[in-house]
Order: sequence, then structure tokens, then C-alpha cells
Amino acid sequence: MIENETKVKVKPALPWTVIVYDDPVNLMQYVTMVLKKVFGYSDERATALMQQVHDNGRSLVWSGEKEKAEFYVQQLHTYQLKASLEQDV
Repeated sequence: MIENETKVKVKPALPWTVIVYDDPVNLMQYVTMVLKKVFGYSDERATALMQQVHDNGRSLVWSGEKEKAEFYVQQLHTYQLKASLEQDV
């Protein structure tokens, strides 16, 4: 007897993104410092992301697996930054 083979296509998991939002409380220098500390970004990268937050009201600051995104959002919250995670589409 011949068994039928079933082929299943598995889509890779969509990445999760960490978003930081502008707020009227935190200074731009402080946001830059937090991005450097939490993500290990260079001064140039952290400054560019902070400027996006300031100019656009939000910035995608990191993308990857869900557990790590949740950890980063938690870390940003401990520094009093407004942040959330979204699944990339």
C-alpha cells in the first residue's frame, strides 16, 4: 500500500516590532540615553531613532521575536517611556 505524502508549507513567524511614542515629559537627550542603554545602540543610531519619535510621534526601534520584544517594552516602561509591541504585517 502506498501512503500519500502531505506537504505542509510553514510560513516563518512574523516579527514583532517595538514602537516608542513621543510624550511631553521626557527630554530628547533622555530618550537617546535610554535607547542606547536598553538596545546597545550607538549614539548616532539612538539619536536618529529619537529624532523619528520627535518628528513623527513614534518610531519603530526594534524588530524580532515576541519574547524579546516584550522584554524590551518592559525595559522601556521602567524608564517611563511610552512603548508598545505590534506584530509586523
